[in-house]
Amino acid sequence: MVRYNMAPNRNLDSRWVRRYRSFFIVGSVILGIQVFLAYRFFPIDAEEDESSQEHRDLSGKGLNVEVVNEDLNGGVSSRRFRDNYLVVDDEDSPSNSNPANGLYIRNKVPPDKSDTILRNNGGAIETVPKFNSKDGTSGLNRTSLRLEELDFVPVCDIIAKEAISAIHRAKTQLCKQKLSNITCLIQQRQLYPHHLPNSCPSAGFTAGKSLGCYQDEKTFRLLSGYYANLKTTNSPKHCINMCLQSGFPYAGVQYSTECFCGNEEPPSASRRPDSSCNMKCPTDPREACGGYFTINVYETGIAKFTPQVPREVAESGESPVRIAFLLTLNGRALRQVRRLIKVLFHRDHFFYIHVDARQDYLYRELLVLERSLPNVRLARHRYATIWGGASLLQMLLSSMNELLELDWEWDFVINLSESDFPVKTNNQLVDFLTANKGRNFVKSHGREVQRFIQKQGLDKTFVECDTHMWRTGDRHLPWGIQLDGGSDWVALSRPFVVYVATAVQDALVQKDPLVEGLNTVFKHTLLPAESFFHTALRNSHFCDTYVDNNLRVTNWKRRLGCKCQYKHVVDWCGCSPNDFKSEDWPRLEGTENRQLFFARKFEPSINQGIIDQVEEWLYGPYPSTTANLQSYWQSVYHYADLSPPPDDSLVTLATSLTRISTKSFVLKGGNGCLIHPGNVLEVTSYHNNDNYKGTLVLYEAVLNGGTETVSFETRVMPQHYMTILKDTGPGGRLKSLLVSSDYDQKEQLSRNFLRNLGPFSEPILVYQLGANPQPSTYNVTFLWVDPAGQLVEVSEVHMEDGQVTNYVKPLLREPLLPGVWTVKMVYEAAVVAFSQFLVTPLQFVSGANVSQQQAGFLHSGPGQPYPIHDATDWNKLLDNTVDRSALQRKALVNARRFGLDLKDWIDSLNLKFYKVLNTCVTSSSVHAVSKCGKLHLELCENTTWSSLAPDPKSQIGLINLTTGRLNRQA
Repeated sequence: MVRYNMAPNRNLDSRWVRRYRSFFIVGSVILGIQVFLAYRFFPIDAEEDESSQEHRDLSGKGLNVEVVNEDLNGGVSSRRFRDNYLVVDDEDSPSNSNPANGLYIRNKVPPDKSDTILRNNGGAIETVPKFNSKDGTSGLNRTSLRLEELDFVPVCDIIAKEAISAIHRAKTQLCKQKLSNITCLIQQRQLYPHHLPNSCPSAGFTAGKSLGCYQDEKTFRLLSGYYANLKTTNSPKHCINMCLQSGFPYAGVQYSTECFCGNEEPPSASRRPDSSCNMKCPTDPREACGGYFTINVYETGIAKFTPQVPREVAESGESPVRIAFLLTLNGRALRQVRRLIKVLFHRDHFFYIHVDARQDYLYRELLVLERSLPNVRLARHRYATIWGGASLLQMLLSSMNELLELDWEWDFVINLSESDFPVKTNNQLVDFLTANKGRNFVKSHGREVQRFIQKQGLDKTFVECDTHMWRTGDRHLPWGIQLDGGSDWVALSRPFVVYVATAVQDALVQKDPLVEGLNTVFKHTLLPAESFFHTALRNSHFCDTYVDNNLRVTNWKRRLGCKCQYKHVVDWCGCSPNDFKSEDWPRLEGTENRQLFFARKFEPSINQGIIDQVEEWLYGPYPSTTANLQSYWQSVYHYADLSPPPDDSLVTLATSLTRISTKSFVLKGGNGCLIHPGNVLEVTSYHNNDNYKGTLVLYEAVLNGGTETVSFETRVMPQHYMTILKDTGPGGRLKSLLVSSDYDQKEQLSRNFLRNLGPFSEPILVYQLGANPQPSTYNVTFLWVDPAGQLVEVSEVHMEDGQVTNYVKPLLREPLLPGVWTVKMVYEAAVVAFSQFLVTPLQFVSGANVSQQQAGFLHSGPGQPYPIHDATDWNKLLDNTVDRSALQRKALVNARRFGLDLKDWIDSLNLKFYKVLNTCVTSSSVHAVSKCGKLHLELCENTTWSSLAPDPKSQIGLINLTTGRLNRQA
């Protein structure tokens, strides 16, 4: 009976399976494809069920959404999501762009500089720490300190990868030991304070006070200022600290791992029973961290911060303020410094000048100004500062402390550089500051604080030594205070300067715990002056004097200014503002009705016309008879300089040009005297109407066998040798193709106007294309050929149509072989253009004449062959009419030259690449030279080009007793 009944059922099932078999097969295939795609493209989070998060949309109105994962060393890695896409911000910081820190898809920093790497795990992209936070190991590799390179034994086992890299890259043992000691203090958590006091009035807010449990909403968050997902470290205390650090009065924990910050107290209507917030915190299961769209809200202990609004007009009867201008100077722009002082000078103001410790020329020349003008003082305690260095802050604090010790009665200190210039008159500045006496003017970053911390590198330790800022790893910033920062150009009141400078510098003064702690933190911070004063203001009893305006307009062009141009001095990518040029005038003119009193940057060697326009706008034009208003001179070498050491190739070239110049005197009728060139006194770059017009060489000469010494100045111009062979492709658009050095990516020019290159120079090829109405790009190859006819480098370049001016930096071994080099531009397997440049042999090394033994080393080239890939193919494009073996023999002969033979060789090369334009005689030498037959030279002081010619813009005259200012006419 049973068997009878089962047979029809089996037949029915088999018929049903046969009928729907095709549907089963198709469905199984589809299901398999879906499972495969899900496995390949959707990573599985072992810590958190993604499906449970899908309905928790965090895109509330106005909310900064950020997932933060903290490691045990205090490092913070972040992923920022917007509209379901991963967004990485890497170039909008005013000072720098962030290196890799966590999972970043676009990154300007090489992968070996990041703390994590991306790994493909079965199709899922995941982050893998390169080093374990506990022991420094990784599943991929372990880097250990090579103790055999050190002459000391580290006091701890250094495990941080970045610290190990910095120690091995440092040049001196002293720097290596400093890096080691600081790293050990950090690993032992003994360097930085864990908590700092905040004495800004809290307006009734109590740190840690619980406001209860509230119902949150998906589309409108109760706390919408900032969000972080703290998977392992979330707790009410941790969230409160983070929100306080970010400047929010309210903090809230939700859904166990989420931390929210906000400025507004949640409405009472959203209050729920405490039992609705029942999820446990990751750090302590006994604490509640909100629930499903329910949030525990707490006060952080600070009030919502609102900067002061400055007053426009002073109250009647207020005495005008007196200003101390703190000039922090570097470089050689002496005439621009004098012009800045001249336009700012008033008998009621003061000028305290700090010149970088390595700049002998500027310091020596400004000492003369100190002796001639009242209210001008140069700092004797000088620092050698670098871009972004901790020494910058120490220099400012030291200078401010010295200002306080002088008997000057001032109300404000304003720091300026040689790149600043006023855009309002002295009277306007005084009136404004008088109306705001006691307030402090700083410019804040204007973005979310945690993002600023990461982009500014504040969560990293940096150590300055060997004139470099070494990044050694992550760090915890102290809790309890708000972090702030922005621009390092400030205007501070005297009481606040007393507070921050005296407590730091004066050992006899009782230390303020906030200032002392901040000083410890910012001693090891990149760009510390951009955050120290802001943070001290926000957290001290001076917080109600904070004005979010540093009185300046800055010429930011981030596309040009953010080129990582400071990597040689800082383990970071840095940005700098551009110079103002004539085309930027509308922006400066737009400051007229705004509370802006200075602008930066200005460089007269790049564009003096815009400075002339601003000064005329403020104080009217100079008299029409004033001479040399469009001229600018800047010293590039002076014989008395010890620091920085002179460029041997420049001294060699200048000395050669004096010999060439004096030889021409004979042709001009000077055969009545025996003229022998002597020492080069100074080399000056001369510009007129914003164009480079030559380099001036001021030198001594001996007449008639040493009976008389005279001084001449000669103007020379480098000669440009470029030949266009074909006008196809880039050859038809090529306007310039030259080789120099010191290329400025930001301003898109070479600062080596004379184009002097020696065996140890780093040549840069600069090319400029004309405009093209038809968009086009070119793949171009540059062939570098040395004086022996050898192909030594091949540079592949992709020319973008929008890049009218760009550069190519070849990888050449030193020392370069002296002589005439050639660079050939190849396009579509043909040479379309070429240019020649000179590498000058050296006559001097460190001021002494080159010996025969030194010449053999300096002038023989690198001594190793250049391995060029596909050299045989490229050699076909070289000049096959020359005998390369003969050129190589000639190079060997030249390398043996020394003494007079070496000088003759140098002169013969320079005759081809430099042209003598003018020579003048100084007023003290004109009588002696007048005896030299028919030789008639113009008096240098009467020329328009000599460095001794009148320069009314920079010459300091007498003080006008009526106005208290310096007369514009010297």
